Formats: sequence, structure tokens, C-alpha cells
Amino acid sequence: MAKTKLTPLSKILITLLVAGGVGFGAYKTGLLDYIAPKGKGAENVSNIFSDEDEVIRVGVVTWGGYAGGEYFNEGFKASKESRFYKDYGILVEFVLNDDFVSSREAWKAGKVDVLWATIDAFPTEVASFAEFEPQVIFQADWSRGGDAIVARRGIKTVANLKGKKVAVAPMTPSHTFLLWLLDAGDLSYNDIEIVEAPNAIDAAAYFKAGRVDAAVVWSPDDEDCVSSVKGASILKNTKVASNIIADVFFVKKEYLEKNREALKSLVEGWMKGAAEINASETNKKKAAKILAEGLNVDEGFALNAINNARLCTYGDNVNFYNLAGNFEGVKGEDIYTRMGQVYNKLNLAPDNLPAWRTVSNSSLIKNISLAGKEHTAEAKKTFTPVTADLKKTKAFSSKSVSITFPTGAFKLDENAKYIIDLKLADLAKAFANARIRIEGNTDNVGNAANNKALSLKRAQAVAEYLD
Repeated sequence: MAKTKLTPLSKILITLLVAGGVGFGAYKTGLLDYIAPKGKGAENVSNIFSDEDEVIRVGVVTWGGYAGGEYFNEGFKASKESRFYKDYGILVEFVLNDDFVSSREAWKAGKVDVLWATIDAFPTEVASFAEFEPQVIFQADWSRGGDAIVARRGIKTVANLKGKKVAVAPMTPSHTFLLWLLDAGDLSYNDIEIVEAPNAIDAAAYFKAGRVDAAVVWSPDDEDCVSSVKGASILKNTKVASNIIADVFFVKKEYLEKNREALKSLVEGWMKGAAEINASETNKKKAAKILAEGLNVDEGFALNAINNARLCTYGDNVNFYNLAGNFEGVKGEDIYTRMGQVYNKLNLAPDNLPAWRTVSNSSLIKNISLAGKEHTAEAKKTFTPVTADLKKTKAFSSKSVSITFPTGAFKLDENAKYIIDLKLADLAKAFANARIRIEGNTDNVGNAANNKALSLKRAQAVAEYLD
């Protein structure tokens, strides 16, 4: 048998395959711009409660990921009939405001006390909150279908976006999703022509008007775009890119210090509500009914909105803040730090981004202890065995990475592991609901059978390291 001679440079091709269906539901839809002044809501809470009653006002948007809190409150209005009041003696009001800018101004002015954000886009706005020392106190959900990229006929993979016009709302979850998808497809931001839109609703309108080749939109606009534009399809959504967009809530440091016990009760009750919804279809339907009334949508729409998110439990929050110190999945710090660097390169985040430890505050989660299966963290995704058809399925994105192996070797050295960590590990974690195809290649010098066997071993070594 001829001795196998291999070039030391071997290319590993990573391809992401389709896993998961199309999402549907509301997500930060930008439909309303109402803000209740402090002490007032749809009804004046001072007409319901005495002056000494303190109401925690939580700023939310039209999105199903906040159902845990709204369900536990048994509605959006502050009420002494809510479980927050009955169990903890606190009054909570959910203030709906889908206008991004005015919601931030309301928080600064003290018209809302606790406000939503996504930790991926937080680096783009955190500097504007500096005087208030914002503190991220818990994670509410992961987006699991709320964000999607729709594309015209002929665009079937991320690579097909090269040179195309893509509409996106800058510095939003949509923007984050696009940046991650481009990275997964070995494309840079400069490989596409960005058409900035004020929000994802306008991005969808641009697509339907034929102004762009693709657009990053929110559900249910993705379905509407596909039905409105002949030949259009949903390229991908966050059901596959499952650990990219994390909704969180933040407060002013001063407010946290003055209201620590009340906020602990808010977070604990919220976590209980999320766990109950996750564990029971009956509870989920009850939550959908509450959201339908509070968001002024029909119940089917609200139910789909909830299904477009992973409602985060106490265990999920322990992982998000890495309180046990050994969580290997996607953590809040990972997303914040990575996207801070990415947005900085686009001049959308400052050079001196506040460190994660200064903006994150896990003290409330640390002081909560919820036991039981329903409060545990989300289990790691498991996949069924690969079928023959799946092996032939065309990937929606591919990324090539070159790793150096000694001649005839397949074990990863420390440099190879460094390259995988740098270029592949984060993608594998972020696209946790996607199958990953790994292909190891060699040159054609030497025995073909040996080369093929060695290529397989090299690919398997990468797969085992990523697992």
C-alpha cells in the first residue's frame, strides 16, 4: 500500500442545516406609542389604591416573551387581586409602549421603573443611560421565531445574499440576527447592500414594495411577506438561531437599592409564572387570554406569540449569569461582549463599552431559590439520528475554516482548538437548534481510501470538540 502523504493544511467546512419551522407571533411590533404617566394607566391607579401604595411599573412591548410576569399579575393593570399582591404584597402594572425612543425617555423620567431590552443590542444604547447606572436584573426569554429574514425568489442560502439589497432596522434584534447569519455564511457586512429602515415593519414594507431583495422582519410580517411577494420565502428565523436574542429587564441602580425586596418579589413571581406556562398548555392558554386583552390582539395571535419564545425560568437565569460558574452554553456576558465588539466595528457602540460586571446584577437571582423540575434550566437540544435524505439536504449557510494538522494526524492540537473557539464555537452555540455538517478535506496525494478515512476522522475530531 502506498504511503499516504497529506498537505499539513486541511480545510474544515461547517454547514448549518435547516432545523425547526417558521415562526409566527408578535415581536416588538412598533404599533403603539402610549406611555402612562407615573400614577396613571388606562385607569388612574390612584382611584383604585391609596396614596401609600407603591406600584412597580414595567415597560413592555407587543411580544409574547413577557408572558410570565403578565400571567402572574393576572393582567396588565395593577390589582390587589393579582398573585403579586396576594403572594408578595406588591402592586405591578405593565405599561405597553412599542415606541423604542419614547420608552427609553419614559424610563429616564421615572414614568416606568423596569424596562425591557435585548442584551445583544444593549451595547448600542447603554452609554446613553450612564448617569443612571443601568442594572440588568433578569432574563425574560429567548427569541424562538420572532425574528426572520425573508428573501425574494432565487435566494435560498445566506451566500445568495452577496451583493443584494437587504432592509434592516439598525441596532435592533433584527440587526443582530442579520450579523450572526452573515457570519455563519462566511459573508461580511460589506458583502451586502444595507438599506436602513426605521423598524422591522417598514423593512417588511420595503420588501413587499420591491425596494430590496431581502429584509429582516418580525413575525407575523414574515408570513405576510411570503404571501404578498410571489416566489418569496423565509430564509431563516430564530427558531434555528435559538441563542442569539435574549430579552432582559433593567432598572436604575438607585431604584434597585431602594426597592431591592420588592424587585426580588417581582422577579421570583415572574419566574414562577414562566415555569407554570412552560409546564402546562392550560396555563399557556390562560396566559394567551391575558395577553390578548393587554395587547389588544386575538387569542390565537397571542398564543403564537408565546410559542415564539422560550420563557426563561429560574434555572435559565442561573445559567444566563453563570452563577454556578461552569455553564458551557450561551451566557449573557458572551452575547453582550461579542455584540459590543461587532457593533463597535460598525461605529454603533462605544470603544469604552461598560464592562459586563458593571451593567449586570445577579443579586436578585442569587437570593431566589426555586426548586422543582419546572424551575430547572432548558435542556440541551437533542437530535434524531441523521437520515440518508438529511445527509443530502442543502445547507442554508456554510463557513470554511482552515486548521493545520501534521501529516497523517487527526487529533486537534491547541492551535486548532483556538481556531475552532475563535471562529466556530460561538456559532455552534448560537445556532443550537440547527444541525451542523462538518466536512474534513485533504489533498489528492496518496491513497484515496486512506485520505477519505483521515478526512472523516478530522471532521469527527472537530465535532467531538464542539459537542
